[in-house]
Amino acid sequence: MALGSANGGFQGLLDGEPGFPGPLSGLISEGSGALREAGLRLAKAPAIDPATIEWLPPLPAPGKIICVGLNYVDHSIESGFVPPTYPTIFARFSSSLIGHGAPIRRPAASVQLDYEGEMVAVIGKAGRHIGRAHALDHVIGYSVFNDVSIRDFQTKSPQWTVGKNFDDTGPFGPFMVTADELPAGGKGLHIQTRLNGHTVQDASTDDMIFDVASLISILSEAITLWPGDIIVSGTPSGVGMARKPPLFMKHGDVCEVEIEGIGTLRNPVADEIGAAPARKALASA
Repeated sequence: MALGSANGGFQGLLDGEPGFPGPLSGLISEGSGALREAGLRLAKAPAIDPATIEWLPPLPAPGKIICVGLNYVDHSIESGFVPPTYPTIFARFSSSLIGHGAPIRRPAASVQLDYEGEMVAVIGKAGRHIGRAHALDHVIGYSVFNDVSIRDFQTKSPQWTVGKNFDDTGPFGPFMVTADELPAGGKGLHIQTRLNGHTVQDASTDDMIFDVASLISILSEAITLWPGDIIVSGTPSGVGMARKPPLFMKHGDVCEVEIEGIGTLRNPVADEIGAAPARKALASA
């Protein structure tokens, strides 16, 4: 299904229906003109009740999911690190991704399930060795991500990969907002994470150490960026691991990440089958 919104409502078309514009990944590859044309078509499509649909990630299988750690000074300090002078980069795999409304799975192997609200930059134009002055020309849109982390697995080795890639721990969406609808680079946007309605992270994207333009320029020194790649740009302070006592998510919780002008990503938390009871495990954590 292709889904659009206008005037607070939603319109949608199914694959195969007249006027269906194609998947978002294909539209991104075709450029901003294709996205505008798709928007015009969807504005005339039948109304859709969003409560009746299953939300998928805007891009279920990005070519690359490039994540940035320690990109807010306060978060670096609360995590026990000196704020970096070069971005801390790690990768996620698409097998970890889930959509808006889908349950985040607390794995059987751990109770240290932590939230991290983040802004996503979606690449729309390929490039390598991209100068910072032109870097934002390569961004087609922005979205919301919850970089859910399994903290004890994240620290089992010097590399964070396993702790960042458990199945069903990468909420992404619900929307991609085109870059022309937001301030350049997604700057100055209010980003907030709420757990069961209580604010646990509250910051501005202005607080990033490396802004989106800098990240694109630095990453492209080494990596060719392709349309549909996403950059998950880092989380502010307030993560559960750094709290005293630690605040980890458990079965029955609801986590929301809201970014001004982009939307709210909301996901319940549910135990993986066979997971240990959270209270018993936390007593020894």
